[in-house]
Amino acid sequence: MKQHVVRIALGIAITLFFIGHAARFYTIGFINQLDQIIYDARLRLTMPGGVDHRIVILDIDEKSLQQVARWPWPRNIMARLVDKLFDQYHVAVLGFDVVFAEPDYSSGIRTLDELAHGELKNVPAFQQAYQRLRPGLDNDAMFARAIKGRPVVLGYYLSSDKDAMRIAAIPPPSLPKGAFAGHDIAFTSWNGYGGNLAEFVRNAAAAGHFNPVIDSDGVVRRVPLLAEMNGAYYESLSLAMVRAVLGFPKIVPGYPAGGVLQKDYSGLEWLGVGPLRIPVDDTASALVPYRGPKYSFPYISLADVLFNRVKPDELRGKIALIGATAPGLLDLRSTPVDNVYPGVEIHANLIAGMLDHDIKQKPAYMLGAEVVLLLIGGLTLSMLIPLLSPLRATALSALGLILIVAFDVTLWVKANTVLPLATSLLMTVALYTVNMAYGYFVETRSKRQFAELFGQYVPPELVDKMAQDPEKYSMEGREEVLTVLFSDVRGFTSISESLLAKDLSAYINDYLTAMSLVIRSNRGTLDKYIGDAIMAFWGAPVEDPQHARNGVVTALQMQRRAAALNEEFRKKGWPEFRIGIGVNTGLMRVGDMGSKLRKAYTVMGDPVNLGSRLEGVTKQYHVGILVGEQTRKMVSDVVFREVDRVRVKGKDEAVAIYEPVCMEAEVDQKLRDELRLWQHCLKYYRARDWDQAEVALLNLQRMAPSFALYALYAERIALLRKEPPGSDWDGVTRIETK
Repeated sequence: MKQHVVRIALGIAITLFFIGHAARFYTIGFINQLDQIIYDARLRLTMPGGVDHRIVILDIDEKSLQQVARWPWPRNIMARLVDKLFDQYHVAVLGFDVVFAEPDYSSGIRTLDELAHGELKNVPAFQQAYQRLRPGLDNDAMFARAIKGRPVVLGYYLSSDKDAMRIAAIPPPSLPKGAFAGHDIAFTSWNGYGGNLAEFVRNAAAAGHFNPVIDSDGVVRRVPLLAEMNGAYYESLSLAMVRAVLGFPKIVPGYPAGGVLQKDYSGLEWLGVGPLRIPVDDTASALVPYRGPKYSFPYISLADVLFNRVKPDELRGKIALIGATAPGLLDLRSTPVDNVYPGVEIHANLIAGMLDHDIKQKPAYMLGAEVVLLLIGGLTLSMLIPLLSPLRATALSALGLILIVAFDVTLWVKANTVLPLATSLLMTVALYTVNMAYGYFVETRSKRQFAELFGQYVPPELVDKMAQDPEKYSMEGREEVLTVLFSDVRGFTSISESLLAKDLSAYINDYLTAMSLVIRSNRGTLDKYIGDAIMAFWGAPVEDPQHARNGVVTALQMQRRAAALNEEFRKKGWPEFRIGIGVNTGLMRVGDMGSKLRKAYTVMGDPVNLGSRLEGVTKQYHVGILVGEQTRKMVSDVVFREVDRVRVKGKDEAVAIYEPVCMEAEVDQKLRDELRLWQHCLKYYRARDWDQAEVALLNLQRMAPSFALYALYAERIALLRKEPPGSDWDGVTRIETK
């Protein structure tokens, strides 16, 4: 036992470290992120799926805007809609995931009122007509009358900005000040709101906020069923609608009855609403029970409702939610089931979950339960692993992981309870890893040999991986499909002439170091520096199935790092720089291409030459990065702009070249529209439809005035108009430079 004291002590220290995070003495962001990922995975794997026809989403979609009116619609239309839904379609409850904060003057009533109380005040004929006409022009009064006496729930939003305003009106609080006196509950707190016209609030059956809780990764997993403002408590839209379905029973806070893990615990565990018991967490929020991806509830266009294109059975007795999905009105959220998810459907999921008693519970006392489990498991592994052989220690750790996951999944499925899992998993892995690594501080001979051979080319972590199986790697030449990158500083000669020798040395060292770190961070093999130029490649000596993607991502990150480096150089009084980058993929020969005097692990071949040429012609096309056609085909999560089709010197076959714009997850609708129009422009250009191509280019230049590629094509078209190409012209540009 004595020889294992250090390892046992390390195990106990690791256990206490993870317990500190679980007990919230400090927060480790990575563990929280992993817990969120695990929670999302569990949710997706256990979703019931299918479509819930009890709740219908009435969609303000593009068709509605085209066939009815631009949003916001006049309130007389909204009044007619409410009447139809209740009188003709007989919905059970109607909720609005929109806000009516401003009066509707679209009928001209404001002008009429001004005349009636102003210059025409004493004109009897006008006053008679005014009294007769005004009720038919008061759209807001029509809407108020339509919702009066009906189970209509309005929506509003809460805000917590420093200068948050209080717009229009919201209903009285669901629970008054002091309702939770003596209970330490971390309610979400707000100090402003955007409500509805007071006339609507008075006539509606209820109103609720539609603010979700947005977690640190931007994902909506919870909604506060009760939110605090000025000491009082306001219900959510989903809770208000459930209460409307049940005939508006009171909200009754639910506290634990006590127990071993709940001693002296006074937190809120659930909300009682009639026959329902709705679980909430320590912030009085409910976990959203997503039943599936978006469109897990029926969507009906409001235009179809207004124009009687909906069968009565589709709405009779249903819970209806009015929300918007039209472009420009889109209320989209990132959720565990979809990165782009309609916000109105979050409320639908919550309503269904409350009615089905299907909301996962995560009471505050689970924190104590997690700490106890970590303590028991951590001490057990800390004592046993050092005493076992590597094989048995591996088996014990694997068994521990299996038991942890099984227990967690059982709680999730059988008890509808959420227990954090990441901390337990990471602690088990850490205990096993530290024990297995203990004592192995001296590098093996093979590792040193690999460091000598490949250390100057590849990142240290890849050297370590290669040293684990040295027979797989050598510097002998072989043919592989790889990706190569060339980069060069534009106008470096003029930059060097403007700097003193010592400043130039520091300048180039800072630049090459920054770019090399980006290459290495993406598993790149750093080939060589040629003055200010850099050559790197991916896929050798260590196999990399994502070599094309890593090369493109590296190029994007190099451009971003160059922008940041320019800020640093500007502060030092050094000139700014721009870089051009070429990336290409293809069959290359890789290995030791050096001499007896000096080894040079590098790549050669036509794809390498094309990569170098692409770097050179970035200047011609006024772009920062160009990649070859094969590279583009192998990368799926990057947005590309096709730049041209070219035929390089010495080759008859034309290839397409592309500019990587950004990662797929970063693209917005404006950029998608621009790229779509640009693709049409290229199509017109290659079809010799100069008029259509020029129209597209004019629109593109308005969308991106500073992007010089569009001006380049405009100049090309002007020249082609003057000197029309022959019948064999195929829209391909010949690249003569090497």
